[in-house]
Amino acid sequence: MAVNDKKQPIVVKKIKKGGGGHHGGAWKVAYADFVTAMMAFFLLMWLLGSTSENDREIIADIFQNPSAIQGPGGASTSMIKLGGAMEVPRGEGDPMTTPPAETIPPEDLSELIEEAAQLDELMRKIKEQIENTPSLIDFKDQLKLDITSEGLRIQIVDRENRPMFDLGSAQLKWYTKEILHELAKTISQVSNHISVTGHTDATTFSGGRANYTNWELSADRANAARRELKIGGMKPERFGRVVGLASSVLFDKQNPNAPVNRRISIVVLNRATERAIGLETPEATTAVDETPEDAMGVTAGTPPPAATTIPVMKPVPAAPLPATPLPASEGGDAATDLERELLRALESPSAR
Repeated sequence: MAVNDKKQPIVVKKIKKGGGGHHGGAWKVAYADFVTAMMAFFLLMWLLGSTSENDREIIADIFQNPSAIQGPGGASTSMIKLGGAMEVPRGEGDPMTTPPAETIPPEDLSELIEEAAQLDELMRKIKEQIENTPSLIDFKDQLKLDITSEGLRIQIVDRENRPMFDLGSAQLKWYTKEILHELAKTISQVSNHISVTGHTDATTFSGGRANYTNWELSADRANAARRELKIGGMKPERFGRVVGLASSVLFDKQNPNAPVNRRISIVVLNRATERAIGLETPEATTAVDETPEDAMGVTAGTPPPAATTIPVMKPVPAAPLPATPLPASEGGDAATDLERELLRALESPSAR
């Protein structure tokens, strides 16, 4: 029996456990990662849709130039490049190269953020105005709005068979005047200076006028737009720059002769651009309209000095002259007839 027990094989049972089927937890981890990624994706889409073009450029610049937030040893301790002297752009609002930024005081930074919010609000109001104004809704596709490095830009572009000016002329169409009058009402709600720029396409001017080119034509069109904005209610001191750029800054660079290149650009300048081109803030300037107060040397916006009352002197009747008897003549006789007439003349009321 003992021998048989030693030869008996030992059986070991190994039970293989399955993955648990739907009771396992691995798929939950993968699903949680997927949901997290989708949430981050939709959050990114929402942020891109709710921010302005200028804000997206700033965010992109942060990732393209990380040294801007390095602080000591880097370019700046500010995440937004705001300091330094600005280089005058080739066109209104083109990308500009700026030297390394300096640290921005908190009060200045808050002012810049507030100004950006005001320009965004102004753009929203203009878009609503275009949608709700009969004289603007038909030209919706010819009114381009965007935020640039100089401020809020409003471009009125030409379209085939519907130009803003007469051909080869600075004469505005009647509907262009109405557009400018309506825009002036909304733009006047802010105190920023305005820049008006005229553009043409690359077609050579052939109006038959000697020494008159697209440069003169674009400048004349910009000035014509300025006059209509003034008629629409914009104050003259609000205009900070009126220039003509001919075809040097094309809207459609692939097609230099396209109608869209013929346009008027109106830029509501931000404070940084105003300082860069040497403009004073509107609060520090005085009105230039010729008014009776200005002619008298009174600064606009201040009450005129009180008028000085000058008493009127009433005529005082002269006291009657005493009747003084004339001395007798050498002969001892009374006064002569001539002397009597003279005495009566002195005592008469007409002599008083």
